[in-house]
Amino acid sequence: IWIFHGFYAEEKLVGDLASMSTSERIKAIQKMPETMRKKREIRNKVLREVAKKSRPGRTQLSCCTQALEGARVSFRRFGSSLSEYFHRLRIFHKALKIIGAEFGTSVLSYFIFLKWLLTFNIFSFLINFSFITVPQFIAAEPNNLSFTGLELITGAGYFQQTVLYYGFYTNATISTGGPSYNIQLAYFFTVGIYFLICFLILLFSIGKSFCRNFINPQTYSGNASKLLCTWDFNITNERAVKLKQKNLSTQIKEDLMEVNREVVTFSVEERAVRVVIHLAAWAASLGTAVAACTGVYFLSINNLELFVKGYANNLEGQAAMLVLPVVASLLNTFIPFFYSWLGHLERFQTPGQHIYVTIIRNIVLKMSVVGILCYYWLNVVAASESQCWETLVGQDIYRLVLVDFIFCLLGSFFGEFLLRVIGTAAPEGWGRPEFDIGRNVLDLIYAQTLTWIGILFSPLLPAIQMTAFSIVFYVKKVSLRMNCQPPRKAWRTAQMTTSFLFLLFFPSFLGVLSVIGVTVWSLKPSAECGPFRGLSSMYAAVSEWVETLENLSDFRWVAWIYHNLITSELFFFVLSAVALIMAYLYWQIIEGRKTMTRLLKKQIYN
Repeated sequence: IWIFHGFYAEEKLVGDLASMSTSERIKAIQKMPETMRKKREIRNKVLREVAKKSRPGRTQLSCCTQALEGARVSFRRFGSSLSEYFHRLRIFHKALKIIGAEFGTSVLSYFIFLKWLLTFNIFSFLINFSFITVPQFIAAEPNNLSFTGLELITGAGYFQQTVLYYGFYTNATISTGGPSYNIQLAYFFTVGIYFLICFLILLFSIGKSFCRNFINPQTYSGNASKLLCTWDFNITNERAVKLKQKNLSTQIKEDLMEVNREVVTFSVEERAVRVVIHLAAWAASLGTAVAACTGVYFLSINNLELFVKGYANNLEGQAAMLVLPVVASLLNTFIPFFYSWLGHLERFQTPGQHIYVTIIRNIVLKMSVVGILCYYWLNVVAASESQCWETLVGQDIYRLVLVDFIFCLLGSFFGEFLLRVIGTAAPEGWGRPEFDIGRNVLDLIYAQTLTWIGILFSPLLPAIQMTAFSIVFYVKKVSLRMNCQPPRKAWRTAQMTTSFLFLLFFPSFLGVLSVIGVTVWSLKPSAECGPFRGLSSMYAAVSEWVETLENLSDFRWVAWIYHNLITSELFFFVLSAVALIMAYLYWQIIEGRKTMTRLLKKQIYN
């Protein structure tokens, strides 16, 4: 009877599907909780049933109609195959699933953030290479300097006369018999539009992550639905099944730890001791950051003297110019370990508190070092006697990025590896270390901040950072699985990615916009190099272009927009008011959704 009932149910399902339209039938089969093999069997039975019903009164189709029908089916199959192919090509997809299953969402959030930055730099490289570097190849002059190999580390020598740096680009208008190409305008607008796109992408990503992790009602659905309703029945591979089980188990442990978190109460004396410890830790961390910034500034002044006096062209001078990036990387590598040690002394109640405090201290350190370097570049280097101060800034940033990448690899090979050896070999060892999320995330934000600053002075710097992030991903993945252990306390970090994006936006990206704005509007470009040579500022190239358009009747509307909108304070005041009103309305919608979620949750519990 049971077999007959199952056969009857399947026949009824086939009949119901055969009576549907083609699009409805496809969607219905896709939503079935069956394996792909079972879905194909049902689809073939439905197609045979449809053909059987249409055969008696069916007229003979023309050859053209049959060809069109076959082409449509082939195109749909090709689209499905192509979609499945691109799904398999998703970068680091399998590695992220393994990391999430073995180490939880807290460690996974770091690798998701690293992948996001990698795609960001790929986008940056494609834009700069297409609109700035490729046109420069047409007007490029031969490079008479010899390549010794040391340039790969110092960024000087042969690379000075390449498209890597600002000083190599021409200020001429390129023409190959067709439309002309103004390098000045291309350089300015490419960098400007790129930062505008970055601004919008960051705002969209922060908003999307905030909605998904803070106000999505699915967050409050509880562990029962996660346990009973989230299994993917399309998984049939044994290894994939075990990985999915492990991933789901880790997520449930994190949610249960969040629910069952104990609130520890302290006496008055214990609270006073904890406050003193916290204040002492903050005083030590801030004092360390001030001392580090002072050392970096004096080393920067010494670095400039070497370049101006011409010592940078010999071997000793180039080795001496590596002192600044090496010291900066040493400070950014070892001081965070000191901050982590301070965090252990403070004994926070949850791992999340420890990580967030460590991130704040690291961001103060790294952004302070970057701020001192920016002050040195914009106020000391730009006013120096160097023939091309923009190239000097680009070389400094190149060395900082490269040495920081080397120290990141050394930290994985020796730092985490040695901690594992000591922790497992000692008689009373503490075992394998945990992955330091705060320190590693701030390393990424620091590297990306340098890349954003360097885009104006070295347009191809995103290509270097893109390669570095790709290597860092695989090195960190191998080091994580070989040297680190999962967090001792499973904890849910749905808001961690949102915090990373916010830190990348402020103070990193907004600080970079300030540096770029001062450089473009206030500083005078070098008189003998670069696309803006001979101008009072980089922005003067746009003013001269608008004056040229005013004499052309077909383009006077562009000049009108420039004078009445772009340079108008009233326009930006109205635009800011509209943005604030939209933000207020959006916040009201969020609050309304939160209220509805709380009411729904109360009804479910009742």
